[in-house]
Amino acid sequence: MAIRFPLLNRVIWLLPVILFIAGSCSPARKVMKAPLKEEGPEYLFNNLKEKELKYDWFSAKFSADYSNKGKDYSFNGQIRIRKDSLIWISLTPLLGIEAIRLMISQDSVKLMNRLNNTYFIGDYDYVNRFLNTNIDYDLLQAFLLGNDLRFYENGKFRASIDRGEYKLSTGDRHKLKKFVRNSQEPLRILIQNLWLDPDHFKITHADVKEIRRDNIKLESTYSAFEPLGDQLFPGKMTYIIWADNTIRVKCEFSRMSLEGPLQFPFRIPASFKPAK
Repeated sequence: MAIRFPLLNRVIWLLPVILFIAGSCSPARKVMKAPLKEEGPEYLFNNLKEKELKYDWFSAKFSADYSNKGKDYSFNGQIRIRKDSLIWISLTPLLGIEAIRLMISQDSVKLMNRLNNTYFIGDYDYVNRFLNTNIDYDLLQAFLLGNDLRFYENGKFRASIDRGEYKLSTGDRHKLKKFVRNSQEPLRILIQNLWLDPDHFKITHADVKEIRRDNIKLESTYSAFEPLGDQLFPGKMTYIIWADNTIRVKCEFSRMSLEGPLQFPFRIPASFKPAK
């Protein structure tokens, strides 16, 4: 004779309903966001400019992982920036002794290598030929801080929605003439894409390439946004140079500050030799 458990049968029958209700009431449930409202490029660009990092001075410590030609390196560092003027970077391997110091200005790049007592002083043309890149000061400053370019035209953007974020794209962003240093410098025309977080309009991803050098692309990703004063700053960044030798750098920032003025010590010892 079969034994019946009417109460148990009812519980088993109701179990899916109970679980559904419990899941719906759980505070940890995933909230479905409403589809993004389409916005025009002017609205998105104005919000981007309003929310990007405002500063005269910036300093931070960071840890980084560097990958190139199948080799991986890890190091710590410090960065100091005077807006539109100087970028100072100190790199220290895990042993704790400074190995590299960089001083970057609008028109020059200086480097000290304490590992082999050498130094380099040159311009962006030399560095770009060596790394096969298309970097200038404004591009480097913007990518380091997750901001938009400053000295390039702002028109001709297109707006769209991509993977749950806003996207701004331009096919021909010219550098402003007053920031072209001499008549021999070629006019740079950039193709640029920016992805914006729909909640705080900070850049979460960016890529840029030069029309004349389509095989080279600079790409950056920004995440882990945290307060810096009354602003937001990405605590984690990833940079990729897509070229013949792809370079990847992952950084995690700490002790960010907007206080100044800052010092930018850079004195080449007399015993150092020019790098070959």
